[in-house]
Amino acid sequence: MDDLDEHLLARLRDNARAPVAELARALGLSRTTVQSRLAKLERNGVIAGYAVKLAGAYESGRVHAFIMLTVEPKQAAAVTAALKRMTGVRRLQSVSGPFDMIATVEAAGVAEMDATIDEIGAVKGVERTNSSIVLSTKFDR
Repeated sequence: MDDLDEHLLARLRDNARAPVAELARALGLSRTTVQSRLAKLERNGVIAGYAVKLAGAYESGRVHAFIMLTVEPKQAAAVTAALKRMTGVRRLQSVSGPFDMIATVEAAGVAEMDATIDEIGAVKGVERTNSSIVLSTKFDR
């Protein structure tokens, strides 16, 4: 990976549906060069797929939270499996520090978020949770 690949990835983060010709113009490269770089990034597993980025108006109407979890020893795999089945849990990461994991959660409203937090707290192996509701997003790359 070089600087051009990094710039290409940055453009794709902004708009993964941008046509190759548009990417080529923005980067000052030929369409063929951009196409071959994209193919190489896909082949090497750098680009694993393309995703939907939801509109800010839709996202702003939803409730987002970070749920920090303390997990009982040797229960991380079971907790991970249980949270993976919950549709509101968008991401689960293991972390260093006072908590073992952080779940990124999304819900349609406060009542649904409250129910999801309760559901996470009731998972066998979860000792404790600590929730932070997102008030606003300053930027999202």
